[in-house]
Amino acid sequence: MRIGGAWRALAVTAALGSLLTTLSACGGAQRGAGDSGVGKPAPTRSAAPTRSAAPVDRTRIPDVGERWQRRIPADSRQVVAVYGAGKDSPDSTVVLYTRHGSTWDPARSWPAHNGRKGWTTDHREGDNRSPVGVFTLSDAGGVLKDPGTRLPYTRSAAFAAPRWWAKSYWHDFDYVIAIDYNRVKGTPPNDPTRPRGEHEGGGIWLHMDHGSGTSACVSVSESAMEYLLRTLDPGRHPVVVMGDRADLKGSH
Repeated sequence: MRIGGAWRALAVTAALGSLLTTLSACGGAQRGAGDSGVGKPAPTRSAAPTRSAAPVDRTRIPDVGERWQRRIPADSRQVVAVYGAGKDSPDSTVVLYTRHGSTWDPARSWPAHNGRKGWTTDHREGDNRSPVGVFTLSDAGGVLKDPGTRLPYTRSAAFAAPRWWAKSYWHDFDYVIAIDYNRVKGTPPNDPTRPRGEHEGGGIWLHMDHGSGTSACVSVSESAMEYLLRTLDPGRHPVVVMGDRADLKGSH
């Protein structure tokens, strides 16, 4: 019986060692296990050589193909990149890049939402998709007072979301930054003029998030909006590059 018990103990020990090795491979380095020596099997052969990662071209906005790269104005020094999770997804990530000399450096990033039905290169009024493209950022506003933005800022109660909307939407437009899609630059974000006609939609903004997809805008947290408002500078010619990841990477 003692011999059988010893074999069982050895089996349990071996199984535990195998489990610890698996956990370490999944995420041990991030939790500190990679430095502890726990669960590290003794090497039995030389590890296969690994290929070094391709060098990052910092003169370009990452994961944006030539089709959209060439539409970024040469004098732009600030890019708000909106990377949509998928063509039909409302989820996205916003990254602010700043240009120093010839290189683009990421400054901040935030989780975000876009149109509830995803993205389109042919936006139409009411399609609930955000337009893919490169657009300038010229004007800001909202219900709340100017938090210290360098963009022209219009404060007005007229920005307030209708109270017949769900309560989670009531603060969406406390802060907004107009995306210059089918609008007149130099006017408040809520100016209704649509130079290309009503059928192509308009009123596309960066605004505060309510936790789900939008009608066509891009939404981020209040703290993200405050940061963007305080950081975007007309003198640095800010633009937004926005779309689902697949379309942004496309070259045609």
